[in-house]
Order: sequence, then C-alpha cells, then structure tokens
Amino acid sequence: MDTLGVDGSVRVRARVEGVVQGVGFRPFVHALAGEYALAGLVGNDVHGVFLEVEGPSAAVTGFLGALRTKAPPLAEIERVTTSDITPTGVSGFVIVASESAGRRNTLVAADSATCADCLAELFDPADRRFGYPFVNCTNCGPRFTIVRDVPYDRPYTTMSGFPMCTACATEYHDPADRRFHAQPTCCPVCGPTLWLAGPDDSDIGGADPIATAASMLRAGRVLAVKGLGGYHLAAAAGNQAAVAALRSRKHRADKPFAVMVSDVDEARALCVVDDVAEPVLTGRRRPIVLLPRRPDAVLADAVAPGNRELGLMLPYTPPHHLLLRAVGGPIVLTSGNVSDEPIAFQDTDAADRLVGIADAFLRHDRAIHIRTDDSVVRPQRGRPALLRRSRGYVPEPLPLLAELRRPVLGCGAELKNTFCLAAGRHAFLSHHIGDLENAETLRSFTEGIEHFGRLFDIAPQVIAHDLHPEYLSTKYALERDLELVGVQHHHAHIASCLADNGCDETVIGVAFDGTGYGPDGTIWGGEFLVADTRSYRRAGHLTAVPMPGGVSAIRQPWRMAAAYTDAAGVDASGLDVFRRNESRWPTVVRLARSGLAVPRTSSAGRLFDAVAALVGLRDEINYEGQAAIELEQCADVGERGCYPVTISECGGVFQVAGTDLIAAVVADLAAGASVPVIAGRFHSGVAEAIVATCVRIAEATGVRTVALSGGVFQNLLLTSRVTEGLGRWGFRVLTHAAVPCNDGGISLGQVVVAGALDRVGELSTGPA
Repeated sequence: MDTLGVDGSVRVRARVEGVVQGVGFRPFVHALAGEYALAGLVGNDVHGVFLEVEGPSAAVTGFLGALRTKAPPLAEIERVTTSDITPTGVSGFVIVASESAGRRNTLVAADSATCADCLAELFDPADRRFGYPFVNCTNCGPRFTIVRDVPYDRPYTTMSGFPMCTACATEYHDPADRRFHAQPTCCPVCGPTLWLAGPDDSDIGGADPIATAASMLRAGRVLAVKGLGGYHLAAAAGNQAAVAALRSRKHRADKPFAVMVSDVDEARALCVVDDVAEPVLTGRRRPIVLLPRRPDAVLADAVAPGNRELGLMLPYTPPHHLLLRAVGGPIVLTSGNVSDEPIAFQDTDAADRLVGIADAFLRHDRAIHIRTDDSVVRPQRGRPALLRRSRGYVPEPLPLLAELRRPVLGCGAELKNTFCLAAGRHAFLSHHIGDLENAETLRSFTEGIEHFGRLFDIAPQVIAHDLHPEYLSTKYALERDLELVGVQHHHAHIASCLADNGCDETVIGVAFDGTGYGPDGTIWGGEFLVADTRSYRRAGHLTAVPMPGGVSAIRQPWRMAAAYTDAAGVDASGLDVFRRNESRWPTVVRLARSGLAVPRTSSAGRLFDAVAALVGLRDEINYEGQAAIELEQCADVGERGCYPVTISECGGVFQVAGTDLIAAVVADLAAGASVPVIAGRFHSGVAEAIVATCVRIAEATGVRTVALSGGVFQNLLLTSRVTEGLGRWGFRVLTHAAVPCNDGGISLGQVVVAGALDRVGELSTGPA
C-alpha cells in the first residue's frame, strides 16, 4: 500500500472469486466497509465480485482480512487478489451496477434451505410474510434452479416476471436490511402464488391451500407438490393404503421411498441419527440421508419394504415447513415421475405425466429453469458420502489438482448419468440426469450441457466419453465435431476417486460395479487396476463367466445363478431357485455353455445377483441393483465366518475365483445355514478376496494406496470390511465422499483422464 492520499489514506482494488454471487456478498461488503469506516464501491461482473476500498491503511488491512473470516454463510471464497491504486478522496460506499462484458468465470450458488431468520418470519403472525410460501433472503432460497444467465441479477432469473412492490424494493435497497440486494426477494403483494389444483386444474384449495393439501394427505390422498427443482409426489408416510396406492400408480414396486420429517427429533424417532448424520440433515443443503432404521419406527410397511435403512430429509422450502406442520407427521416425498422417467419440472408436463398418479397438485407460478432431483447421502467412514449429487450441491465446482490445457466435456455413462464441464481448475459436475434410456432424459442431458456452457462460459474443445459404442452419451460425443478421447469405464471410476481425494499418484484401483465395456470384448465389473490419471493396467479381475441372455441376465438374477453354479461345477437341482425356474434352467445353462451371442462378464454386481437368487431373495429385479441391495440388507453383520476364494495368476494378471463363493453358498444352503448367515459370510469372503488380491498386487508393484470405486462400494457392509482388512495390511485407502462412487461420478473421471492426456499431448487411452 505505497500509494497515499493527501490525508495519508490508501485505496485498494480487490477481486473476490468463488461462490460470491447470489449469497449476499455485496451487501456484506457494504456493511463491512461501514464497520471499518471505509469509502469505495462494490459490484458484480462475469468474474465474481469487484470492489475498491479507501481509508486508513490499518482499516483497509483489517477489512481485507475480514472478507474471508466474516463472509456470508453461503459464500465459498476461492481467491482474493488485490492491487494498490491512487486514492480518490471520494467519501461514501456504494453498490455499483453489474458488468456483463467479458468471458464469464463467476460461480453460481446452489439452492439453499430456508434459514432460521426466514423461518421466524414465516411463523410470526405479526410479520408481513407470515405464512408466505416464498419467503427468502440473501442467506437462503432458490439459486441454481432459477438462474437463467449471469451475472446473478433478478432480470436473469425466473423471478424477472415479479416486479418488487414498494416495501420489498425498500428492503432491497436498504444496506442495513437482510434482503439488501437479495435477488429473489418478494412478499404476498408482489411475489409468486401457491394454490391447490384438482386434476382438471380447477382451484380446490381456496384461501388456505396448505391446510386443504394437509387435510387431503391425512385422508390418504396422493399429492403432486412443486418444489425447487421439480415436482414431488407426497403421501402420509404412516398410511399404508396411501403409500401402497402411490407405489401402484407410480409403477414402483419395491424401491424405497424417501421420507420428509419436520425436525431432528422426528428423525430420531425413526432412525439412528449420529454426529455425522445430524449436521447433514440440518445443514443448508438438505439431502436425503440414508440412516439405520429403528426397530420400533412407526411407518407404513410400503415405505421401504424389507429395508433396514430409511432415506430421511428435513424441509428445505417454506411450503415444506408449512405442509409438515399442518400434516402433523412424516410424509413420503418422492420424485414426481413414473418409474424410469426424469422428474417433471414444468407445469404442463407435470399435468400430463402425473395426472394419473396425483389426486391434486400443490402448484406455484415461479418457473423452474432446470430440473434438479434431491441429493442422496450415506454416512460412511465417519463422513457423509454422496450417492447422488444434485440439489443443494450443484453447480458448486469441484477442484482439479492440475489446470486443464483446454476445456473438456465428460459425457458420463448410461445409467445414473451426469455430465461434467471443466475449464482451468474448476470441474462443474452436473446435477443427476438419470438413466439415458428415453428421449426426455436425453433432452435433459443435452439441454443441461448447453445451460452449463452458457452459465460458466465454457466451450469444450475436448470431449471425453465411455468406450461403450451404444451408450447415448457416447453417441452424443461422436456426433460433435471436436477432439475425442474414449475413457475406459473403470479407469474413469478410479480417476474420479483420485480427484475426489485430491490424489495424483499411482494406486491400486478396485472398481467393482455392474457393467462396464471392456477392451477385450467382455463385460468388466470386478476389476483391479494399477492406475493413475493418465493410464491403467488391468492387474486382476473376477474370473469371467457367461451372462446368458445379456441384458436379461441383469433383469433376471436367477440366470446368473444358473451360469455361476454351472461354471462352479455344482449341482443346482436341489436348490429352490432351480425349482422356481426349472422349465427354463436347462435352456439357460445350454445357452451359457454354447458361448453363442453370450457375453462373458467379470462383473461383481452379477456375482452379488447370483448369490441373491441362490438364497431366494430375488429372481427378478424391479430397479437397478435391487438384488445386491437386498443381499446387503439381510446380511448378519455380526457373522464373522468367511468363504475362502482361490486367487491364481495368469500372464501377470490375478484371477479371483468368484465360483468358489458360489460353491460355498450352495454347500451352506444344503447344510441348512440361514440366509443372513450366508449373506454375512459371502460379504466377508468378497472383502477378504479384495484385500488378498491387493496385497499380491502391492507385492508385485510396490503400490501401497488403494482406491475403491464403482457402485458395489455403495454397500456399506462390504466397504467397511474391505477398508478394515486393507488397514490391517497398512494400506492407505481412498473412498468417495464429495462425488458418487457409482456412475454419477464417471463424467468427472473422464474429464480428469482427458485433461491428463491433453497435458502431455496424447489424447488416446486404454490398457497400458
């Protein structure tokens, strides 16, 4: 600060980068400047927040330090850069008009749950926003789902059609007010409206739509509720008939429903809420949190049939708070769609698709710009691990260890699709898109890429894609006239885990999932890789078995039971699964043996499926991973028995005999062992096989860090036993936290691999 004014004052120009728009940062700077008695200005532009402060040197220094330490709760400051400029002698501090010129690299905040101050107003009869369903301020409310463009100003949001009334405008322009420059601010006079509509769109809620909606829920009706990122379907969680009706209409036979509870005490009445889960439940992001269910939890059986866990979330919008208080108990709140479709977010689309499911629609007229599902978290290894990263987290960027040479788009996988746009050191992992199996989801994928590109001003020069030629995400990439890089599915899983842990070293990557295209023409999924961000070598895998019927073997796990028992050389004729499928079993075995149009797979997911069918849990599935999930759910966690597995070596690649596990399961069934005991021993057997294989790879390579990725590691029992076992051998173990271990993290891994290759000028990848 060498440039001094005539009175000894200094003036500093500063730039603040990160999530600093839409979070009350300019009002905060204005108030902070007043606290330090400084003159100057602050404004938004395409890079973030710019400001100038002038005053005594000590005051300016204190101000700059407080920028970070006292920042608003939703702000995420990445960098503050400063430079000295000549003092002007002008007094006063002002917020100046936003600037929209130049390349955009500002960051947009995620949607945030209603803050305590707004909740107090919502339930205060003396407040002018009492009971108003759209109360918000600079510290909470909609952000990503209403943003159409940047900089983050009201004209660039879906609030542009709601001009502020005199009272709101006064708050908006008052530096001392909590809503100073809060872009979505509104009230009952000038803001959006909530109403309850019948299937024919007639108003049936009258003056108090919340009270009518709550009455309908208590009476067993199913409602469609418009939220932040789309429509939900709601039913009283304690009403068996209502939840069963929702299942039937939604065509969702078994998959657990999420439950919204009013507060932590109500959550504790249903589940075990530990010190890891509570701050996630109550924090500003408000995901669905998977928690151990209490044996005495009072809920309809149809909420989560046969499941030892419940997915709980707390209210995160004013309508949720109002509705939960009026209902007086927990409600099921599940995505507003028919199974396998994307969530409905536009009013006309919701009316068309949900009319046969919902008895009424709780609607509002604030448009949702981009659909966004709820995020899902499962506490693991003493920290929250994201299984679905969406509302509340997106579009906040993920850091990259190394700067990208050129912008990259990762197109992701087919199931649980996300895309990832990245430039510099920022990776923008998208919201959950879903399974790319229909036109509506594909449109959501393509429109999402366009929106992110516009929002963050990223025009990719490199596109990374899966090797599977039939994935719609791959076809999308191949149709673009840009430089392409194909990234093997399981290498992407491991690269994603490395990025999630800020690790840039060679690791033993254990990638266990259901399906991934293998360069050798087989279906991979039980892989041990020696990998870094640039390359990989297949160091081991589950021994491949036939997959009779291809996709049919995924939908009908009994087919994998037939293939595995035949490959293991054990007699299946005495098993219940054989008797249930006796008329088709010999044909499937002959098909498996023929090798004609029968893919071979090393998939760990298919091994879990086979065991689930053998023990009688599931011959056919209704949703992805169901058989494996039910096998974990029924396992006796106290069982410490372990099935042995043979590990052999062929050409420097370790072969892990999953058939040994199958033979042991069949022997235990014949001996009368219970299903929970068998499931427990199987999990321990898989875990010990993983540990033993990693030990042998480490002995051959010297690598002592293991990265666990792939959807199978959503299995908490397996993951805990693997990490415990690896820990006993002194391995450093990397698991996912901020990025899903399932295919929702694939697009980030693709970006990481493509970026690493681009830095060395080698845009092709595959086995080393």
